[in-house]
Amino acid sequence: MTYSLIALCCVVFLAGPASGLNPAYGTGDGLLAAQRAYFRHWGVIPADLFEGSAGAALTPATALFVHGSWVHLLGNMLFLYVFGAMTEERMGRVRFTLFYVGCGYLALLGYAVANADSGQSLVGASGAISAVLGAFLYLFPRARVTSLLPFLFFLPVRFPAWVVLPFWAALQWLAAGRASDGPGVAYLAHLIGFALGFGYATVRHGRPTSPTRVKAAPAPPAEGENQP
Repeated sequence: MTYSLIALCCVVFLAGPASGLNPAYGTGDGLLAAQRAYFRHWGVIPADLFEGSAGAALTPATALFVHGSWVHLLGNMLFLYVFGAMTEERMGRVRFTLFYVGCGYLALLGYAVANADSGQSLVGASGAISAVLGAFLYLFPRARVTSLLPFLFFLPVRFPAWVVLPFWAALQWLAAGRASDGPGVAYLAHLIGFALGFGYATVRHGRPTSPTRVKAAPAPPAEGENQP
């Protein structure tokens, strides 16, 4: 399911206006207008979410498969590719899918509750992917993760997950404290997803597994839920 989720997100992005590849959405100002309308239709708008509309209540699920830019998509899919397969293998295909969608929904819902007056649309899979990171941290704390650090000239360095992932979460926490209500990254959704994933794995699964290696290398923290 990890690869199916990646494929689905990519197909949705390529077919939508954000990719700029679908001629049906036009170009120039017409394309920008189509992008705004697309994000408002499929994304989460906190100010509209609690008005009782059934359509609005579904947007925390639909927003998980919509991305605002190529960087947004590729960053999220890289993290899902790196950490998703091992987490899915431990959880099982069906449980992992429900976990992914459920935690992603709750992460976006939590962000909407904390920003109930915001009229910005929120899209992206980072809440769900952050939950995968949280679960991975509990399940495979000693797994070796290859990281590319800018201040080391992007030389690959291997660290255990219990070093890399808490450091990533700390960066999200610091960024959330400086975030404004304007367009940008919804770091709070990352933190909620990460906590949900770690909590779920703690309750549902036994002791963490023995050390292993993660087969791919993540970049620095991916761009998260976009507020286009």
